[in-house]
Amino acid sequence: MIGRSAATHTSALLIAILLLAGPAPATTPQQKPRIEAPNGPLDIGFRRMYQLDFEAARAEFNLYERQHPEDPLGPTCEAASYLFEEFNRQGVLTSSFFLNDQKLLNGIPGKPDDALGQPFLAALARARQLAGNIMRSYPQDPNALFAITLAAGMEADYDALITKQRLSAMANIRESEKDAAELLKVNPTAQDAYLALGAANYIVGCMPSYKRAFLWIGGVHGDRQRGMEELKQAATYGNYLRPFAEVMLALAALREHQPELARKLFGDLATEFPANTVFVHEYQLIADPHSK
Repeated sequence: MIGRSAATHTSALLIAILLLAGPAPATTPQQKPRIEAPNGPLDIGFRRMYQLDFEAARAEFNLYERQHPEDPLGPTCEAASYLFEEFNRQGVLTSSFFLNDQKLLNGIPGKPDDALGQPFLAALARARQLAGNIMRSYPQDPNALFAITLAAGMEADYDALITKQRLSAMANIRESEKDAAELLKVNPTAQDAYLALGAANYIVGCMPSYKRAFLWIGGVHGDRQRGMEELKQAATYGNYLRPFAEVMLALAALREHQPELARKLFGDLATEFPANTVFVHEYQLIADPHSK
């Protein structure tokens, strides 16, 4: 997620959980994206993850890995479950974290949980290896592009928020933003990619210009309005990452003094995922600011 001051501000790009790729010659053959049946292991796994049932989510992702051992989406989704669990443990996706600039800019206090961090990094390595195997023959394969974009975004989040390795986070953020745009060229229906673009644009756009100048030099730009629009795109049309985009959009709406939008989003999330105590609590906080 470089002098200390500039490096600290880089970690503000943290919560962008998402996407990567790379351009290829137009003459290169392209495979079709794998279309999973409704209620397949990935769909079920993500829904269980958003319900905070992480072990059950990983069981579904592992099932998909056994069914499709060559597909990088399996280990990518498994990695997502470890990161989301650590985010939940640390309270990252809450208004108390996101609206606190000190927390947003400096990451979590203390040390990460190695029991989550080590398998997270191992799953990312497997996903990248499998994606690389595919992209040597099909550089614009949609599944491989989605997997490596998601891997880069997640690693940027992990570096910025959890381990606070800002140089690595900045490199992954830049790559994620570039490759999310490339993925949308290859597969315009991959609306989940707008989460990466929207989160980066919004959070960088919130920073004072003197802080953003350092990121501009590194090739990272920001635009709050554009970021909100891209988050809305992912929250409306996204697939696996739609609920995550809704969380990001709701938190951004709170920063923009749009409590009605935040209330609706957290209300919808609490209804869809009633076992997620974070969604329920955030909705209650907006509905009654004096509730605890």
